[in-house]
Amino acid sequence: MGFADTLKGLIGKGKNAAAQNSDKIDKAVDKAGDMIDKKTQGKYADKIDKVQDAAKKANRNNGNGQAGGRPPVV
Repeated sequence: MGFADTLKGLIGKGKNAAAQNSDKIDKAVDKAGDMIDKKTQGKYADKIDKVQDAAKKANRNNGNGQAGGRPPVV
């Protein structure tokens, strides 16, 4: 078993874990975004909201087995 096979196995496990815990991931994304928004005193609230939405969308797509890939750069 080579490195690539090991890496593929870890990616598969990560996707399975994300699919089983997508609600927890969404809550963590919200919590992190809210903390950053608080620390920056709302200065970047619109950008933070876009990143939160992109992260949640990527999480939903990967959790459903669809092609999620990387979230878009905002």
